Amino acid sequence: MALRRRRRGLQLCARLPDFFLMLLFRGCLIGAVNLKSSNRYPVVQEFESVELSCIITDSQTREPRIEWKKIKDAQTTYVFFNNRIQETLQGPPIVGADKEEGHGGLQGTWQAERSCWGKTSLQIWNATRRDSALYRCEVVAQDDPKEMDEIVIDLTVQVKPVPPVCTVPKAVPVGKMATLHCQEKEGFPQPHYSWYRNDAPLPRDSRANPRFQNSSFLIDSKTGTLVFSAVRKEDSGQYYCMASNDVGSAKCEAQEMEVYDLNVGGIIGGVLVVLAVLALITVGICCAYRRGYFIHKQDEESFKSAGRPDGVNYIRTDEEGDFRHKSSFVI
Repeated sequence: MALRRRRRGLQLCARLPDFFLMLLFRGCLIGAVNLKSSNRYPVVQEFESVELSCIITDSQTREPRIEWKKIKDAQTTYVFFNNRIQETLQGPPIVGADKEEGHGGLQGTWQAERSCWGKTSLQIWNATRRDSALYRCEVVAQDDPKEMDEIVIDLTVQVKPVPPVCTVPKAVPVGKMATLHCQEKEGFPQPHYSWYRNDAPLPRDSRANPRFQNSSFLIDSKTGTLVFSAVRKEDSGQYYCMASNDVGSAKCEAQEMEVYDLNVGGIIGGVLVVLAVLALITVGICCAYRRGYFIHKQDEESFKSAGRPDGVNYIRTDEEGDFRHKSSFVI
């Protein structure tokens, strides 16, 4: 029985194609180029270094062609091409660094080992927010049945928020609506916002906390707005906003918001005084017109000008006692 089983096993192995035998007795050379990565979604803080892992696991080609491309905003650019980092991506030398790794900015270090495992990773020194993108590692192996393989690395560079810009109204009357704004544009990922009054955190909805039942406000943590539907005297205080993400947080300086009572009686009294003054002025003008203060002088001048035609002068003589024309008079 044992001899029969061994013969059947040998016959089965003889029938297997060479490809499967290659997989069963796997060595350094496999029939097609294959890539893998130790981390396809690396996350790093700004100004730190990061390695984009791209490893050749199988290939028959001793010197495959290696290329790195950056994909961002629907544009594809070369990072590593023709066995060198592109000059536009090389930064200034770093003091104390090796010659081969002495660049800030984007610097690739690659190695295609002539063995079963080939390392073709890309190293970025002092990564900045502009380096957040998709990076594609492409390997072309001319001597392999499958000549090309590629792998995509999604790099995220996190940025700590800076102090946000806050807008707080200085004075608001009781019962009126008030809106406080907070905005931060540097942090990545996009920060979320929280508001504080007199160093005490405010809930997103005043109705959710018994301490703020007398208030009526809502906080939008995505846009940074704090909206009071109707302010009360208790809402007066020092307000500031904090922007936070996975890297850190930052806050603006506290600003005072005063809620004051609206003096309705004083406003009505002031309006009545203004109306009374306008009424007195109107009555005075009407009386002056009726008594002729504005038209008497004008009528007198009109009467005088009507008795003297233009171009004629009348002179009274001493003897005749009447008028005579001057010699300049022309009919």
